[in-house]
Amino acid sequence: MGWIVAIIVGGISGWLASMVMNRDASMGIFWNVVVGIIGSSIGNWVGGFFGFGGTIQQFSLSGLFTSFVGAVILLGVLNLIQRGKVR
Repeated sequence: MGWIVAIIVGGISGWLASMVMNRDASMGIFWNVVVGIIGSSIGNWVGGFFGFGGTIQQFSLSGLFTSFVGAVILLGVLNLIQRGKVR
């Protein structure tokens, strides 16, 4: 059940982050899920420094938020690598 929640939360947070970073047209559903899941790991890692972090085992708003923030960070780094600037 944890993997299903991870895929759903990853898809939602990856999709939201791609809309914020103006990359929605270039990414499909699969890449939204991948970015969201990797972003969740990044968000939990960064959140650990500030004393908060969500869990991906069950749905929570804090988990969705940290996943979203991590996905935005990931897409920002990818923008820097691909284009040499943040959009």
